[in-house]
Amino acid sequence: MAYLKFTSIVLMLVLSGQVTANDDEHAVADSLHVDIGDVKAARSVRPVDGVTSAGQPDREALEVFANSGYAAVIDLRGAEESRGIDEAGVVEDLGMSYVPFPIAGTEAINFENAATLQRLIDSQDGPVLVHCGSGNRVGALLALAEALRGADDDAAIAAGKEGGLTRLEPVVRERLSDRAKSN
Repeated sequence: MAYLKFTSIVLMLVLSGQVTANDDEHAVADSLHVDIGDVKAARSVRPVDGVTSAGQPDREALEVFANSGYAAVIDLRGAEESRGIDEAGVVEDLGMSYVPFPIAGTEAINFENAATLQRLIDSQDGPVLVHCGSGNRVGALLALAEALRGADDDAAIAAGKEGGLTRLEPVVRERLSDRAKSN
């Protein structure tokens, strides 16, 4: 009888909306850089220190970010790069801010752009998705931003890899080396 009473109370609370499932326990947030497919499958995502890095999101993924409380999307892709959607329109329709910050070519992987990206992230009023085609450019700039905050080269590279840095690692190492030589 006690079990039946307990079950009835729980059922009433759930039906009345007093108890809800915690979507955060299934959210994608193991690292700063996330796979868009994982985000769509989990239907939820949590930022790491207010930021998530990713490759090109589609509409479904952007809906997950919006529903997870993200305030803005910073797009590092250039106008000539195909997104498959009207990203700016979709982002704004979902109630987030769209911030284009095109980073094209290895010459754009520099400390000035890293500082600008950090300012753009810091200026948002909530979690931010920063993306390019794969997350590589995002990770490269995050590595340089970490160095600007005083991290040594190894820690900066590790932060960049956490953010999606892959094949641009030699460029980042070159920038770090050039900076050390000029100081």
